Amino acid sequence: MLTVVMRAGSDRQRQLAAIAGCRGAVPFRAGTPADGGLMTSARDALREAILAGDYLPGERLVEAQLIERFDVSRFTVRLALQDLAAEGLVEIQRNRGAVVRKISLAETIEITQVRMVLEGLVAARAAERVTDAGAAELDEIGLLMRRAVEAGEHRRYSELNQRLHTLIRTIAGHGTADRLIGTLKAQQARHQIMLALVPGRPQRSLPQHEAIIAAIRARDPKAAEEAMRDHLASVIEVLEGLGEAF
Repeated sequence: MLTVVMRAGSDRQRQLAAIAGCRGAVPFRAGTPADGGLMTSARDALREAILAGDYLPGERLVEAQLIERFDVSRFTVRLALQDLAAEGLVEIQRNRGAVVRKISLAETIEITQVRMVLEGLVAARAAERVTDAGAAELDEIGLLMRRAVEAGEHRRYSELNQRLHTLIRTIAGHGTADRLIGTLKAQQARHQIMLALVPGRPQRSLPQHEAIIAAIRARDPKAAEEAMRDHLASVIEVLEGLGEAF
Protein backbone atom coordinates (compact mmCIF):
# COMPACT_ATOMS: atom_id res chain seq x y z
CA MET A 1 0.00 0.00 0.00
CA LEU A 2 2.81 2.34 0.90
CA THR A 3 4.43 1.59 -2.45
CA VAL A 4 1.24 2.52 -4.29
CA VAL A 5 0.94 5.85 -2.45
CA MET A 6 4.56 6.76 -3.16
CA ARG A 7 4.13 5.89 -6.84
CA ALA A 8 1.01 8.02 -7.06
CA GLY A 9 2.89 10.89 -5.43
CA SER A 10 5.70 10.56 -7.93
CA ASP A 11 3.26 10.60 -10.84
CA ARG A 12 1.66 13.75 -9.44
CA GLN A 13 5.06 15.45 -9.10
CA ARG A 14 5.91 14.63 -12.71
CA GLN A 15 2.58 16.07 -13.87
CA LEU A 16 3.17 19.28 -11.92
CA ALA A 17 6.70 19.56 -13.29
CA ALA A 18 5.38 19.15 -16.83
CA ILE A 19 2.78 21.87 -16.28
CA ALA A 20 5.38 24.19 -14.78
CA GLY A 21 7.66 23.54 -17.73
CA CYS A 22 4.92 24.46 -20.17
CA ARG A 23 4.19 27.67 -18.28
CA GLY A 24 7.88 28.55 -18.23
CA ALA A 25 8.41 27.89 -21.93
CA VAL A 26 9.28 30.92 -24.06
CA PRO A 27 6.52 31.48 -26.63
CA PHE A 28 7.39 32.09 -30.27
CA ARG A 29 7.43 35.71 -31.31
CA ALA A 30 8.94 37.74 -34.10
CA GLY A 31 12.53 38.52 -33.33
CA THR A 32 13.35 35.21 -31.63
CA PRO A 33 16.06 33.04 -33.28
CA ALA A 34 13.41 31.51 -35.55
CA ASP A 35 12.85 34.99 -36.96
CA GLY A 36 16.41 36.29 -36.73
CA GLY A 37 16.72 36.60 -40.49
CA LEU A 38 14.10 39.33 -40.58
CA MET A 39 15.92 41.36 -37.96
CA THR A 40 19.24 40.97 -39.77
CA SER A 41 17.66 41.99 -43.06
CA ALA A 42 15.93 45.02 -41.51
CA ARG A 43 19.11 46.06 -39.70
CA ASP A 44 21.24 45.81 -42.84
CA ALA A 45 18.67 47.68 -44.93
CA LEU A 46 18.40 50.46 -42.36
CA ARG A 47 22.18 50.70 -42.10
CA GLU A 48 22.45 51.08 -45.87
CA ALA A 49 19.72 53.74 -45.83
CA ILE A 50 21.57 55.73 -43.17
CA LEU A 51 24.89 55.46 -45.00
CA ALA A 52 23.21 56.47 -48.25
CA GLY A 53 21.90 59.65 -46.61
CA ASP A 54 18.22 58.70 -46.57
CA TYR A 55 18.27 59.62 -42.88
CA LEU A 56 20.41 62.58 -41.86
CA PRO A 57 22.45 62.98 -38.65
CA GLY A 58 20.12 63.96 -35.81
CA GLU A 59 17.00 62.80 -37.66
CA ARG A 60 14.47 60.75 -35.72
CA LEU A 61 13.92 57.15 -36.76
CA VAL A 62 10.18 56.76 -36.25
CA GLU A 63 9.28 53.15 -35.53
CA ALA A 64 5.92 53.28 -37.33
CA GLN A 65 7.59 54.53 -40.51
CA LEU A 66 10.32 51.90 -40.30
CA ILE A 67 7.72 49.16 -39.80
CA GLU A 68 5.96 50.28 -42.97
CA ARG A 69 9.14 50.75 -45.00
CA PHE A 70 10.73 47.40 -44.16
CA ASP A 71 7.50 45.44 -43.63
CA VAL A 72 8.53 43.96 -40.28
CA SER A 73 7.15 43.93 -36.74
CA ARG A 74 7.76 46.62 -34.12
CA PHE A 75 9.79 44.11 -32.12
CA THR A 76 12.05 43.45 -35.13
CA VAL A 77 12.53 47.19 -35.72
CA ARG A 78 13.53 47.70 -32.08
CA LEU A 79 16.07 44.89 -32.26
CA ALA A 80 17.53 46.39 -35.44
CA LEU A 81 17.78 49.81 -33.78
CA GLN A 82 19.51 48.30 -30.76
CA ASP A 83 22.08 46.62 -33.02
CA LEU A 84 22.76 49.87 -34.90
CA ALA A 85 23.05 51.72 -31.60
CA ALA A 86 25.73 49.21 -30.57
CA GLU A 87 27.52 49.96 -33.87
CA GLY A 88 27.44 53.68 -33.14
CA LEU A 89 25.17 54.65 -36.05
CA VAL A 90 22.04 55.20 -33.97
CA GLU A 91 21.48 56.83 -30.61
CA ILE A 92 18.55 55.98 -28.33
CA GLN A 93 17.50 59.21 -26.59
CA ARG A 94 15.20 59.48 -23.62
CA ASN A 95 11.73 60.86 -24.48
CA ARG A 96 12.71 61.10 -28.14
CA GLY A 97 13.48 57.57 -29.26
CA ALA A 98 16.05 56.57 -31.85
CA VAL A 99 17.92 59.15 -33.90
CA VAL A 100 20.78 58.96 -36.38
CA ARG A 101 23.88 59.68 -34.32
CA LYS A 102 25.92 62.74 -35.19
CA ILE A 103 29.60 61.95 -35.59
CA SER A 104 31.80 64.98 -35.02
CA LEU A 105 34.91 65.69 -37.06
CA ALA A 106 37.00 65.22 -33.91
CA GLU A 107 35.52 61.76 -33.39
CA THR A 108 36.09 60.91 -37.04
CA ILE A 109 39.77 61.72 -36.60
CA GLU A 110 39.92 59.49 -33.53
CA ILE A 111 38.24 56.70 -35.49
CA THR A 112 40.83 57.05 -38.25
CA GLN A 113 43.62 56.84 -35.68
CA VAL A 114 42.20 53.51 -34.50
CA ARG A 115 41.86 52.38 -38.10
CA MET A 116 45.57 53.08 -38.62
CA VAL A 117 46.41 50.38 -36.10
CA LEU A 118 43.83 47.87 -37.31
CA GLU A 119 44.34 48.37 -41.03
CA GLY A 120 48.11 48.35 -40.60
CA LEU A 121 47.76 44.95 -38.96
CA VAL A 122 45.49 43.77 -41.78
CA ALA A 123 47.87 44.98 -44.49
CA ALA A 124 50.77 43.14 -42.83
CA ARG A 125 48.73 39.97 -42.58
CA ALA A 126 47.63 40.31 -46.21
CA ALA A 127 51.30 40.47 -47.24
CA GLU A 128 51.87 37.21 -45.41
CA ARG A 129 48.87 35.44 -46.94
CA VAL A 130 48.49 36.86 -50.44
CA THR A 131 48.32 34.36 -53.30
CA ASP A 132 49.30 34.93 -56.91
CA ALA A 133 45.61 35.29 -57.76
CA GLY A 134 45.14 37.84 -54.99
CA ALA A 135 48.19 39.78 -56.16
CA ALA A 136 46.80 39.87 -59.70
CA GLU A 137 43.48 41.22 -58.42
CA LEU A 138 45.30 43.92 -56.45
CA ASP A 139 47.19 44.87 -59.61
CA GLU A 140 43.95 45.10 -61.57
CA ILE A 141 42.32 47.43 -59.05
CA GLY A 142 45.46 49.57 -58.91
CA LEU A 143 45.43 49.92 -62.71
CA LEU A 144 41.74 50.85 -62.72
CA MET A 145 42.35 53.44 -60.00
CA ARG A 146 45.09 55.07 -62.06
CA ARG A 147 42.84 55.17 -65.13
CA ALA A 148 40.04 56.72 -63.06
CA VAL A 149 42.37 59.47 -61.81
CA GLU A 150 43.66 60.19 -65.32
CA ALA A 151 40.09 60.41 -66.62
CA GLY A 152 38.96 62.62 -63.73
CA GLU A 153 36.38 60.02 -62.65
CA HIS A 154 36.43 60.78 -58.94
CA ARG A 155 33.31 58.79 -58.06
CA ARG A 156 34.72 55.76 -59.85
CA TYR A 157 38.01 56.23 -58.01
CA SER A 158 36.19 56.35 -54.67
CA GLU A 159 34.37 53.10 -55.47
CA LEU A 160 37.66 51.42 -56.42
CA ASN A 161 39.24 52.73 -53.23
CA GLN A 162 36.58 50.95 -51.17
CA ARG A 163 36.99 47.83 -53.28
CA LEU A 164 40.75 47.81 -52.70
CA HIS A 165 40.48 48.11 -48.92
CA THR A 166 37.81 45.40 -48.87
CA LEU A 167 40.01 43.07 -50.92
CA ILE A 168 42.96 43.61 -48.60
CA ARG A 169 40.79 42.67 -45.62
CA THR A 170 39.56 39.59 -47.48
CA ILE A 171 43.11 38.47 -48.28
CA ALA A 172 44.15 39.03 -44.67
CA GLY A 173 41.32 36.88 -43.38
CA HIS A 174 41.36 38.47 -39.92
CA GLY A 175 37.70 38.21 -38.90
CA THR A 176 37.86 40.32 -35.74
CA ALA A 177 39.77 43.17 -37.37
CA ASP A 178 37.43 43.03 -40.36
CA ARG A 179 34.34 43.45 -38.18
CA LEU A 180 35.85 46.28 -36.18
CA ILE A 181 37.02 48.14 -39.28
CA GLY A 182 33.60 47.75 -40.89
CA THR A 183 31.92 49.29 -37.85
CA LEU A 184 34.40 52.15 -37.65
CA LYS A 185 34.14 52.97 -41.35
CA ALA A 186 30.34 53.02 -41.13
CA GLN A 187 30.49 55.59 -38.33
CA GLN A 188 32.61 57.98 -40.39
CA ALA A 189 30.85 57.48 -43.71
CA ARG A 190 29.63 61.09 -43.95
CA HIS A 191 33.12 62.53 -43.56
CA GLN A 192 34.52 59.91 -45.95
CA ILE A 193 32.23 61.27 -48.65
CA MET A 194 33.40 64.81 -47.95
CA LEU A 195 37.01 63.63 -48.00
CA ALA A 196 36.54 62.23 -51.50
CA LEU A 197 35.39 65.67 -52.71
CA VAL A 198 38.53 67.48 -51.57
CA PRO A 199 40.25 68.87 -54.69
CA GLY A 200 43.35 66.89 -55.64
CA ARG A 201 42.69 64.15 -53.11
CA PRO A 202 42.61 61.27 -55.66
CA GLN A 203 45.91 62.40 -57.20
CA ARG A 204 47.51 62.46 -53.76
CA SER A 205 46.13 59.17 -52.48
CA LEU A 206 46.78 57.15 -55.66
CA PRO A 207 50.53 56.70 -55.09
CA GLN A 208 49.78 55.80 -51.46
CA HIS A 209 47.47 53.01 -52.58
CA GLU A 210 50.00 51.87 -55.16
CA ALA A 211 52.63 51.65 -52.41
CA ILE A 212 50.30 49.47 -50.33
CA ILE A 213 49.68 47.19 -53.30
CA ALA A 214 53.40 46.93 -54.10
CA ALA A 215 54.28 45.99 -50.51
CA ILE A 216 51.60 43.32 -50.30
CA ARG A 217 52.62 41.89 -53.68
CA ALA A 218 56.24 41.81 -52.49
CA ARG A 219 55.01 39.87 -49.46
CA ASP A 220 56.69 42.38 -47.16
CA PRO A 221 54.53 42.68 -44.00
CA LYS A 222 56.52 45.54 -42.45
CA ALA A 223 56.43 47.66 -45.61
CA ALA A 224 52.72 46.91 -46.10
CA GLU A 225 51.89 48.02 -42.57
CA GLU A 226 53.95 51.19 -42.90
CA ALA A 227 52.36 52.04 -46.26
CA MET A 228 48.86 51.61 -44.86
CA ARG A 229 49.62 53.68 -41.78
CA ASP A 230 51.17 56.43 -43.93
CA HIS A 231 48.04 56.47 -46.08
CA LEU A 232 45.71 56.83 -43.12
CA ALA A 233 47.98 59.46 -41.54
CA SER A 234 47.44 61.42 -44.75
CA VAL A 235 43.69 60.98 -44.35
CA ILE A 236 43.89 62.42 -40.83
CA GLU A 237 45.86 65.39 -42.12
CA VAL A 238 43.14 66.17 -44.68
CA LEU A 239 40.36 65.71 -42.12
CA GLU A 240 42.05 68.16 -39.77
CA GLY A 241 41.92 70.72 -42.56
CA LEU A 242 38.23 70.27 -43.27
CA GLY A 243 36.86 72.14 -40.25
CA GLU A 244 33.49 71.59 -38.60
CA ALA A 245 31.83 73.68 -41.35
CA PHE A 246 31.78 70.51 -43.40
